[in-house]
Amino acid sequence: MGLVTKDSVVLAADMRASMGHLAYDEEVNKIYKIADNVALTIAGSVGDALTLVRFLRSHAKLFEIERETKITPKAIATFASNILNSNRFYPFYVQFIIGGINQKPELFDVDPSGGLLERKQFAVTGSGTELAMSVLDQNYNENLSTEQGIELAVRAVKASKKRDIYSGGIAVKVTVIDKNGVKETQQN
Repeated sequence: MGLVTKDSVVLAADMRASMGHLAYDEEVNKIYKIADNVALTIAGSVGDALTLVRFLRSHAKLFEIERETKITPKAIATFASNILNSNRFYPFYVQFIIGGINQKPELFDVDPSGGLLERKQFAVTGSGTELAMSVLDQNYNENLSTEQGIELAVRAVKASKKRDIYSGGIAVKVTVIDKNGVKETQQN
């Protein structure tokens, strides 16, 4: 999940990888840094997601070298959307939440067929969506500090971990993107 605070974007995810009805791994990373000002969460097929993460990282680096400026979160989200849409008959089974800083915090939701939505408050993907959204719907406000955003994001993911059999893991992974860059932490 991702949410927008006054000064940052907070991304959070559980750490369970499932394979069918099996909890396959409890220490999986589902948040990836794409550039110094952009990161994303993954839901869906790990192989598809990691292939696209590598592609997005290389595109971001090439963009920055060619243009001598940072790529924007919207540019990464649009590029991911175009890739997913062009492959919809042989799709990548993945959904991304892309967040970062341009002039202000920005958050985008990219679905498996390339649908692209800008989110002004929060976005949630994966099997625990309904559980996390209920926590966010009840507690989100536009004036959250980064620390309050982290606390709310962790509560939303923990709600999913408690009741959704496909969500879980040893902790909640949290990534904050602000004017100082991308910082990763883990909350128990």
